[in-house]
Amino acid sequence: MRYLTALALVALAILSAPPANFSQGGQMEASRNVPGGGISVPGWAGKIDAKEETAGMTLNSAKFVKEGDALHVTTGPAVTYWNPENKATGDYTVKATFKEPKYMNLNNHPHPYGLMIAGNDLGTDQQSYLYCAAYGTGSFIVRGFGPAPFQMNGPRGAVDPAVNKAAAKGEPVTQEIAMSVKGDKVECAINNKVVATYNKSDLVTDGKLKSTDGVYGLRFAHNTEVIVTGLQVTKP
Repeated sequence: MRYLTALALVALAILSAPPANFSQGGQMEASRNVPGGGISVPGWAGKIDAKEETAGMTLNSAKFVKEGDALHVTTGPAVTYWNPENKATGDYTVKATFKEPKYMNLNNHPHPYGLMIAGNDLGTDQQSYLYCAAYGTGSFIVRGFGPAPFQMNGPRGAVDPAVNKAAAKGEPVTQEIAMSVKGDKVECAINNKVVATYNKSDLVTDGKLKSTDGVYGLRFAHNTEVIVTGLQVTKP
């Protein structure tokens, strides 16, 4: 009896364990290595996720270039980009527009992209920041590093009608994303609607953010291609 119980527990553990890099549909998708990768925009830096480094990816496995007034990002590994001169303190709003020219053209399931704020110790193993990212499916996630990854709206995020949906694979989809610090609140707005609000005290705490003051930048999941325009910070 004990032997059968042990076998059942082992089987349950195997079935319950989430495999790495699997999509919502259960398909494996490894991070690509983008030809001609690296950062070619002066002043900008980046860091890929630790799990991507473990898999042998580097910052040169993704591509970050400037085209006119736009930033064109192609990943590769999941990555965060920033310019250390782009800092925001006190109350502020950071916003940008993200266009996926061909929805899911580099992946077999939807991947998110968005803004990062409150960056401190970036590029180190003690980095902390918060990001809000949208999918072309009408959903979004709010997550961060502190320095370990943490989630603010669950492992699968949330659906909101404000988040635009792509008409089909290969079609364009655009999201305007803004992240704001207002008094004791931190908000994410997508396409001019606030989709998530958190108490600052729930974010600036052990294992999460060091402060809501810090560097702001851009966040991309693996295997995405996005054009970013209008990145800016405003004060109330």
